[in-house]
Amino acid sequence: MANLNFQQIIDIRLLLSVEGIGIGRIKNLIAKFQSTENILAAGIPDLMEAEGVSLSLAQRIKSVSKHRENIEKAVNNEFERIFKMNGSLVSLWDDDYPSLLRKIYDPPVLLYTKGKFQDSDDYSIAVVGTRQPTNYGKIQTEKIVTELSEQKITIVSGLARGIDSIAHKTALKNNNRTMAVLGSGLNVIYPPENKKLFDEIAERGVIITEYSLDTKPDAVNFPKRNRIISGLSLGCIIIETGTTGGAMQTAALALDQGREVFAIPGNLGVRQSEGTNLLIQKGEAELITNAEDVMTELELKLKPIIGKTIPKPDVHLNLFEEKIVAQLNDEPMQIDALSAKTNLSTSDCLVHLLSLEFKGIVKQLPGKKFMRI
Repeated sequence: MANLNFQQIIDIRLLLSVEGIGIGRIKNLIAKFQSTENILAAGIPDLMEAEGVSLSLAQRIKSVSKHRENIEKAVNNEFERIFKMNGSLVSLWDDDYPSLLRKIYDPPVLLYTKGKFQDSDDYSIAVVGTRQPTNYGKIQTEKIVTELSEQKITIVSGLARGIDSIAHKTALKNNNRTMAVLGSGLNVIYPPENKKLFDEIAERGVIITEYSLDTKPDAVNFPKRNRIISGLSLGCIIIETGTTGGAMQTAALALDQGREVFAIPGNLGVRQSEGTNLLIQKGEAELITNAEDVMTELELKLKPIIGKTIPKPDVHLNLFEEKIVAQLNDEPMQIDALSAKTNLSTSDCLVHLLSLEFKGIVKQLPGKKFMRI
């Protein structure tokens, strides 16, 4: 089956409404009968020949057709609303259903989407973490997502506050694709402050959810959402998380799906690093320090990048720039502290720091803080 039509979507909705049927049994039924129409037309003895279909389940399947009129009205209304918001409905049997997601044990039968999947999305990495990242976590997310974006690896995350939002924004900033998986309906943006980010991702990547329109972002939705994040990806990078954070669940789901898990190590005693350090300690995640570690483990070919696989052209620094660079590393330093360490006035420091930014050596952070790139 491929590119399902309106009636077939209704058939799938009818089957999904059958109590106790599950995705696995629907897949078994379609494998046996080749179409949803044939399933609903089959007799009880024939239905029971499909793997996992008992007498009571077969009887429920046969009785579900009485709800067709109500389901048809609901689907028709939903199609109209999805069309108006420039969205799409993709089924497990459509040609453009994500191939990586199709391979997991329990893929969603229907996906509501905004934006278009591309063949390059087969090379996707999930980047997830806490909603309350430290400055270290923010810097590492930007660094690794930037490096992955240079390699044109699609970034997958969950549009949540914190690490997720930083991952999406960094991918877009680097003109890269990103996919956001929601725990709500396609028309319910959560958190609401991510409306602009939602629109940018829909324009330049894909918004994805398995939940019907108007579904609220209830807590019970997010564990199911997380299996899609990991299922869309070759591997999952955990930046920062506590031991009970949602990112830990995503890591566990990735392992169950046979996907690689990577983690950024953090300082001891920092709550946001407890989960990542635990994953590394238990051998459930590979310790990484950059995107190249991920690419190498997944045996993905590295594209030549100036300054990485291709040496940077020599950059001339004057005496004052050299003094400033000697004091900076990947830990942000406030301008007053930098001025004291270099014995330069604050205004002189700022002039030379601006020059270093143009040369691609220094990055400015909020609060007049600077770090080496």
